[in-house]
Amino acid sequence: MSGERKAYSKEFKVLSVELSNTRNDLTALAKELDIPPSLLYRWRKEYSSKQNSVFRETEK
Repeated sequence: MSGERKAYSKEFKVLSVELSNTRNDLTALAKELDIPPSLLYRWRKEYSSKQNSVFRETEK
């Protein structure tokens, strides 16, 4: 493992959550998006509790 974390944009996170609301198989969606399923579940939880203010912009 490299120890380096991947950074995702706010737009990617919001789009991922919105897509997940239209899908039944979140594991398959996570694989399509090339992210761990646990990350998708976490984003969904954060988004549902905080809505638009949940995802901060990532620094590049």
